[in-house]
Amino acid sequence: MANLLLKNCQGIAQINRQENGKPSPFLRGKKMSDLPFLHDAWLLIENGEIKDFGPSASCPDRAEKILDANGRWVLPSFCDSHTHLVFAKPRSKEFVARIQGKDYAQIAVEGGGILNSARHLTEIPSEKLLEDALERIQEIVKLGTGLVEIKSGYGLSPEGELKMLRIIRDLKEQSPIPIKATFLAAHALPVSYKNDKAGFLRLMIDEVLPQVAAEGLADYVDIFCETGFFSSDDTTSLLEAALKHQLKGKIHTNQFTHIGGIEAAHGSGALSVDHLEVLNDSEIELLASSELIPTLLPQAPFFLNDEHFPPMRKMIDRSLGFALASDFNPGSSPSGNMQFVLSLSCIKGRITPEEALNAATYNGACALESQDTYGSIDRGKKANLILTKPMQELSELPYYFGTDMVEKTIINGKVI
Repeated sequence: MANLLLKNCQGIAQINRQENGKPSPFLRGKKMSDLPFLHDAWLLIENGEIKDFGPSASCPDRAEKILDANGRWVLPSFCDSHTHLVFAKPRSKEFVARIQGKDYAQIAVEGGGILNSARHLTEIPSEKLLEDALERIQEIVKLGTGLVEIKSGYGLSPEGELKMLRIIRDLKEQSPIPIKATFLAAHALPVSYKNDKAGFLRLMIDEVLPQVAAEGLADYVDIFCETGFFSSDDTTSLLEAALKHQLKGKIHTNQFTHIGGIEAAHGSGALSVDHLEVLNDSEIELLASSELIPTLLPQAPFFLNDEHFPPMRKMIDRSLGFALASDFNPGSSPSGNMQFVLSLSCIKGRITPEEALNAATYNGACALESQDTYGSIDRGKKANLILTKPMQELSELPYYFGTDMVEKTIINGKVI
């Protein structure tokens, strides 16, 4: 593979995230505002990896391919650690219903929401699901994402969940970017188990989970721990069963209410707790003292027009860190645009552009246990990078909230 030299960069950011030859720990508190960068720089890619970088005064004078960045910034690509981008159809009718006054819970009770997506999933051929998902991946790559997690959870049956996970497995083989797969075993109750939640959980734990593990279809296991869906005890049962198959948990919790999801995740070896639109002081204290990675999904409350929004500023000020992800899904966040996630976090979450970029790159990689390969610009890491449009300051990336500020995406050293 030919080497590629990026020269005359306005700057390269998120550099040198290694300590004693190992990836830095998940960024928390004041470290969230520390975004190491180098102005007026060059970067050399060789065999799909970052070979070297430095100030323009030391720029190599030759390479097989040269790209003149000419005032553009180079960043690590976004690491989107929470999506549901395999789905059958959009749910725009529910969007209209919310405009007319119905809330998320009402729509779910009437057969909308997750059940709606599950119905469509059973009807659509796997080939079409794969084709559509590949188009979405190509879209998010162009917008700057270079690592992504994808969940099942719209199957709501052994056949449906395995169908989704096998599609994600096929996506891994065809996608230009790496994918982590999550078995969302308990997303909602199917109609056939409406009055038998315990039976549904037994089905997922005793029959589906062993098959998922045996086929190597998932990297993680997930559950929607929320009022009206699954309890903290349900969460503990699933996560403890998953650990027996060497699968860590990444759970949905605290989206609308507090029902003990964070405590259950903490006691069951989970990797991350995702959503956290509502957090009380005791939960913040528990997170600060744990190894759990909070993952915030600001597009969901924005799109649902929910009054709650993740308390980003408070979390950082209380020595917490977090990852930012898109939650790309047809019901509550129909977008994988991580640039808008940055803007929304700065505007509504009152965090700085540096904090937002750390959350969307390095901490996102940590939430997928991939910080040794992705999420920062370090020698030897994969060359999954963003080349911005010309801009003086990095703050222009979230500032232009309606403009695509990614000019080119570089994946495995190749310019997209």
